[in-house]
Formats: sequence, C-alpha cells, structure tokens
Amino acid sequence: MKSGALDSGSVPSLRRRLLLLVSVASLLMLGLASSISYRRARHEVQELMDDQLAKTAQLVLAQAESGDDHFRELPARIAGLRGLSPRRNRLTLEYQIGRPDGTVLTRSPDAPATPINGPLGYATLDDAGTPWRSLLLESADHALRVQIVESIPKRDKEALEIAYKTIKPIALMLPLLLLAIYFSVRRGLKPLDDLASEVSTRSADNMAALATRDVPREAQPLVAAINRLLFRLGQTLENERRFTADAAHELRTPLAAARIQAQVAQLSGSAEQRTHALAQTMAGLDRATRLVEQMLRLARLDPLGRLPDSQPVPLADLARRVVAGVRDTSHAATIELDLAAPDAIVEGDAGLLEIVLRNLIDNAVRYCPADCRIGVFLRTENGAPVIGVSDNGPGVPADELPRLIERFYRGNSVTAEGSGLGLTIVSRIAELHGARLELANRTEGGQIVGFEARLRWEA
Repeated sequence: MKSGALDSGSVPSLRRRLLLLVSVASLLMLGLASSISYRRARHEVQELMDDQLAKTAQLVLAQAESGDDHFRELPARIAGLRGLSPRRNRLTLEYQIGRPDGTVLTRSPDAPATPINGPLGYATLDDAGTPWRSLLLESADHALRVQIVESIPKRDKEALEIAYKTIKPIALMLPLLLLAIYFSVRRGLKPLDDLASEVSTRSADNMAALATRDVPREAQPLVAAINRLLFRLGQTLENERRFTADAAHELRTPLAAARIQAQVAQLSGSAEQRTHALAQTMAGLDRATRLVEQMLRLARLDPLGRLPDSQPVPLADLARRVVAGVRDTSHAATIELDLAAPDAIVEGDAGLLEIVLRNLIDNAVRYCPADCRIGVFLRTENGAPVIGVSDNGPGVPADELPRLIERFYRGNSVTAEGSGLGLTIVSRIAELHGARLELANRTEGGQIVGFEARLRWEA
C-alpha cells in the first residue's frame, strides 16, 4: 500500500451505510405494511365466510320450508351434482336441519353431531377435538332450524391462502425495490464521487477553491470548509516560501561577513589585527544567532490558531519584571515606568507577553539616540488595557509605518543592526491574545517628538 493511502476495508463507507439504512428502513416498512395487509385480509376473509354461512343458511332454510320430502332428498341431490371434480365435490359447508326441540331431520354426511337446540346466531363448536364455526337460524313459524357449520382449520387455511396472495406481489417486488434503492443511492452520491475525484487529481501546489456550482446543498458546508482550508494552506505555503527566501537572503550577509573576518584573522600578522577580526567575527555570529532565534520563534507562533493554555496575567507585574531585567542587561539611557492601571489583567501567556514587551523595549533601545528617554506605560482606554513603549527619538517616516510589521523589513534609513522580525513577532503574539498592535509617531504642534508602539485589547 502506498504511504498515506486509506485501507478501504477499515474505513466506513457512506454509500454502504446509506444503502444499509435505507434498505433496512424499507424492509421494516414493507414488513409492517405486509403484516397489516395480511391481518386485514384474514379479517376480511373471515367476515366474507361468515356472510357465506348466513346466505347458505338462508337458502337451505328456505328450501326446507318447501316440505319434508324436498329437504330429505337434499343431500342426495347435492351429491349428484355434475360439473365439479371428485376432489371438489365435497361441501366446505356442512349443515343440519331439524326441530327446535333438537330433533335432526337431515344432515350432510360430514356435519358434526352437535345439538341444534342451542341459542341462535354464530358460535364456535368443538366436535371430537375439531373446532367448527356455526350459524344457527330458525324459521319464522319456529318449526324448523338450520345449522350451517364450517371447519375452522379449513377456514384458516383458505384465509391464509387468500392473505398470502394479497401480499405476494409485495414480496415479489422486494428485490426490485432493493435494486432501485441501490441505483438511486449510487446516482445520488455521484456528485460526492466527482468532488473526491477532483480533489484527488489535483497537484500539491494547486490551492484554487473548489467549484460549488454542481455540488449538492448538503455538501456545500463541506466544500466551503475545504475551500477555507485551501485558502489558509495557500497563505501558509506562500508565507513559508517568502520566509525561506527572505531568511536565506538575511542569513547570507552575516555568515559571509563572519567568514571574511575569520579569513582576515587567519591571515593577519599582528595580534591587534587578529583580535579585531575575531571580534568582528563574533559580532556577525551573534547577529546570525539572534536572527535564527527570531525565525524559530516566529515559526513556532505561525501555526497556532489560539493559545494552548491561557491564564490571567497581571500586566503591571509583567511590566515591572521586564523593565527590571532590561535595566540589568542594557546600557540604555533611561527607562521610565508609568503604571496608570496597576490592576489591569488579561487572559494569555505571560511568557509570550514578556517577549512582546522585551522586543518593543529592545527596538526602542536599538533605534534611538544614546540620550533617548524610553517609557513603558500601562493604562486603560474605553475600559480596555493598553500596554506599550514610547520614546523621544526621531520617529518613523509616515510611508514606512504600515510596513514595519513585515518580515525582515527594517526601513530605508536604519543603520542599527537587527533582523526585521521583532515587530512581526509582536504582531503575531498580539493576534493570539486578541489584541491589536498599533504603531504611531508622537507629535506635538505638528512636529514628530517620538515614536510609540502599543498593544490594545478590545473593550
């Protein structure tokens, strides 16, 4: 099996599942309909047979009232009828004719020997273990009684045959129904097969959106989600390509400089020249190290959709901690701390927010003059916390402000060393915390008096 291929035997099939569910539901409905039809047919047949008993009893009683000689010869006449096969020349209905006092005047050969002086109407009799359905009628003058009986097993057998014939067409249509379900489901899922075919035949670098014109309504959310994923993947791949190209370009300069200085140190004849060349080599390697660290940090932040573990972060304590650390390790002129909102707390990652504040302070230290004053402030605006760093340096040209968060962009007039990734990392961390990075020049009387970088949370 190829790497990444799916084992069709272990992956559930939507078509198979749909076929199974629809087939089972259809079989259950057909079974229920057949059961209801069968019971209804048996009930109707039983009522029809009872009607047959009543009509036969009426005819026999009417014949019996014609005279004793007439009904006494009735069995012989019935036995002598022609036109029926010998197997069918036996009455399903049996009869007895007699008096209300129980005297039997005549009876069919297979009629049960049951008294006929019981109550009139329908009844169920038992004769030698055989159940019979009976109807007892009496003439208007109370002189004669007729009892018509029918074997209940024969009635049930006949009712069963009639009911079976009723549901037999349904049973015969069952295979055709299952076949129709199969082709209907297969035809209905064809747009999904076409969609899968379109995706599987795409090249790895084709991130164009899938067409939604012929996609069923039920699959539209899936296609929309795939298109959003393709858009994000396209952006990620483009960022990675640009990042790789920019990183290769940025790393080439400090590494080449370090190599040249190492060669100078190797060929230098004096200790002073060698020491200077080695110092330049170390400076180039330090710059490359900072660049790699920034790149790795940004590579870890880019794939995150949200913070893995958010905790309440007191911003005032964080600002004090970062400023104290910078003062101990930096030779910057003055770093002032202005905590106008000491109780401000946000949900986030304290370590990442420390990186934000440290990068903003590092930028201010790196790009400001030696006598520059740097301020770290924390305040609330419109009920939301704002934390940032300001300075009284020369500011940034207005046309360059929007580009400061671009990767590896360092401005046209910048001479200080840097990687151009600091503000990019700050912007990404701000997004993960639901905040916005704002960069602006500080002005007084229309003149630029400094620069300010701040993180603003929504109210």
